[in-house]
Amino acid sequence: MGRRARGRRLQPQAEGAEDDAEGGRKRDQAGWEGGYPEIIKENKLFEHYYQELKIVPEGEWDQFMDALREPLPATLRITGYKSHAKEILHCLKNRYFKELEDLEVDGQKVEVPQPLSWYPEELAWHTNLSRKILRKSPLLAKFHQFLVSETECGNISRQEAVSMIPPLLLNVEPHHKILDMCAAPGSKTTQLIEMLHADMSVPFPEGFVIANDVDNKRCYLLVHQAKRLSSPCIMVVNHDASSIPRLTVDVDGRKEILFYDRILCDVPCSGDGTMRKNIDVWKKWTTLNSLQLHGLQLRIATRGAEQLAEGGRMVYSTCSLNPVEDEAVIAALLEKSDGALELADVSAELPGLKWMPGVSEWKVMTRDGQWFAGWDEVPQGRHTQIRPTMFPPKDLEKLQAMHLERCLRILPHHQNTGGFFVAVLVKKASMPWNKRQPKVQSKSSEPRKTTASSSVGATERNPGDRSELDDDSEVTQCTENTESNEKKDGVCGPPPSKKMKLFGFKEDPFVFIPEDDPLFPPIEKFYALDPSFPRMNLLTRTTEGKKRQLYMVSKELRNVLLNNSEKMKVINTGIKVWCRNNSGEEFDCAFRLAQEGIYTLYPFINSRIITVSMEDVKTLLTQENPFFRKLSSEAYSQVKDLAKGSVVLKYEPDSTNPDALQCPIVLCGWRGKASIRTFVPKNERLHYLRMMGLEVLGEKKKDGVILNNESLNESLDSPEQPENDEGAEQTAQEASISDSITGCDPAAAEPSR
Repeated sequence: MGRRARGRRLQPQAEGAEDDAEGGRKRDQAGWEGGYPEIIKENKLFEHYYQELKIVPEGEWDQFMDALREPLPATLRITGYKSHAKEILHCLKNRYFKELEDLEVDGQKVEVPQPLSWYPEELAWHTNLSRKILRKSPLLAKFHQFLVSETECGNISRQEAVSMIPPLLLNVEPHHKILDMCAAPGSKTTQLIEMLHADMSVPFPEGFVIANDVDNKRCYLLVHQAKRLSSPCIMVVNHDASSIPRLTVDVDGRKEILFYDRILCDVPCSGDGTMRKNIDVWKKWTTLNSLQLHGLQLRIATRGAEQLAEGGRMVYSTCSLNPVEDEAVIAALLEKSDGALELADVSAELPGLKWMPGVSEWKVMTRDGQWFAGWDEVPQGRHTQIRPTMFPPKDLEKLQAMHLERCLRILPHHQNTGGFFVAVLVKKASMPWNKRQPKVQSKSSEPRKTTASSSVGATERNPGDRSELDDDSEVTQCTENTESNEKKDGVCGPPPSKKMKLFGFKEDPFVFIPEDDPLFPPIEKFYALDPSFPRMNLLTRTTEGKKRQLYMVSKELRNVLLNNSEKMKVINTGIKVWCRNNSGEEFDCAFRLAQEGIYTLYPFINSRIITVSMEDVKTLLTQENPFFRKLSSEAYSQVKDLAKGSVVLKYEPDSTNPDALQCPIVLCGWRGKASIRTFVPKNERLHYLRMMGLEVLGEKKKDGVILNNESLNESLDSPEQPENDEGAEQTAQEASISDSITGCDPAAAEPSR
């Protein structure tokens, strides 16, 4: 008889029903909205371990534990590189936050969000508002809708406060080549992209971000995050970070190894610093997690250090407080680097941030509570679980020279955050096993035929045991692969199936548009593209049939793609700049502009630009196909003589009118027979309307309202112009959404009904 059957016999039905009722009452009383019993936030082993290690200052233990048991405040970050960042900040502070000042929900005063004192320019804020509270008040619900909508647009990122620290300490500049080794889900990656685009007048910064993750599914989450920022300088790849391939680039006809100026090494960890949001850690925490992860963390950090350029900066971070995952990894890396790496003193780089210096003494504890102060105390039977690198170096002089106190440990109770660890490393010389710079062989006249398996080579060996020969052979292999790539007319396909153990979806190839492709001249003529337009950076994702979408990458990423496609699994790169129209040939150009890439493309377009006023922008975003006559006289005079087809709608701020929107706007549109429409995603429409003082309330199911799901998707997803211009214009008269808009000035729009 099975256990279930025995259980049914032993437990009478009535008793079971009574237990069910009692369980239901307990669940109702529990603090979880989903009906689950509340997890007891206690772990004696955790408390014993960290009290023994003394990472918390004396007298602060109770505050430390109390903070861990409190829910984590929500934090948001305004994207700093977008030209609209100041407008969003102004909107937040003067509209939404002011409305929260005297608000009470269930008799409790709502705490107004506060800026993070250490984040530059007040671009990061934290709030104690929970989702439950956000739903209770109409004013809060409006604030919540604003957050969700702006997050989708990429104007706001909801990110944990301590997670914002590593990118800030990298000190990124627009020309830096950056590797994010364990990037998913992508909040830190988006910060890095913002820093590259610090100067919005430069559409193609010289630098780029290669964002890697070992998990194929999480790579697509990473793509979604990065796409919101519409950058041509981001590439998402799928590799094991501890053996990520060494890439090469073409420099003046020579193949050179790609070394990164900045590397973010945010490694997988036990996550005991996240107890405030990941409640499961309370019951699952054990020292075994740290012991099992230490080796992987050290391998990833070592691989990162190898690929760092001399003079470059690498940030190692974890959301763990455990020295085995933190200082032990840094100490082992510094020891094996033999002076090639050193810890940077960053104590003055984030004024306002409270942190504890790294520790120089720690012990290792097994899951059953047994302590070891040094490697010589570990019995033979434990040698597979506990390794020498988990302990502090025995040589005190060497230990002092490491300056482990320069590491930063953020404790939850100091500034109401999660727990975190950060160390900033600077590379002074090549790693000892790479002392002789790898020789990059020039192109031979007769390239050898490469085998599918031979290029795995060095990428699967232990990084610490790599020799100069490994690097040479890796580069030689890449050079040969590059030659074969160039014979494929710029086709960068995924690696052969036998070459690597790849999992997940098979990606479409990246095909650069050849110089003599007849597809480009009509586009160039129609939009009067500037001679400086980098046409060689255009690519598509198909080798056969009609090219339906055209994407754009920076020339530096083009260089990386063309020289490394055989050894790299690229998930995504480039931004969409043009889409094919089904009947576009009738309009002199088969491709219309895509809003996703308009800010990158706009500086090169010299034709079909319509300058519009703020009132014109409101009209265009709130009506589906407004007639030309509904535009201002200036806009009307520009549009009436244009041929049908895709257009750019440009709003320039009026500095003499401080009440007007003070950031430029560039929109994609379509000039029909007698009407004009915009091709702008829903959340982006809402964003621009908010910035102009209008608030769209809810998803009203009204005929003609273009901001409801069905009609909006229709208007945005359609790849061509309205087929029946006259019919579309007739609909336009009914398409105003003024009924769903409120403004500060009642004359500007009627209140919603």
